[in-house]
Amino acid sequence: MKRVKLACLTQTLHFMLKEDVGHNYAVQLVNEEVKKYKDDLDKKQTQYRILSEETQADGSIIIEIKKQYNASPVGNYLD
Repeated sequence: MKRVKLACLTQTLHFMLKEDVGHNYAVQLVNEEVKKYKDDLDKKQTQYRILSEETQADGSIIIEIKKQYNASPVGNYLD
């Protein structure tokens, strides 16, 4: 039998602009989406660490994040 002792995921997320709205509004929506994503992680008590967060020239945002996988312990992965 095997058990997961420690687990984390590393993801690169690209929060892209909507194409069917004005540019300024699309940038505002992206910023709100990023904030909601982080708030949801906190609400679900998911442990995470943002490795990098870059705003692109077009206003979209790329986040590299290391986060807890399911409810598995993270050990020293987030140190």
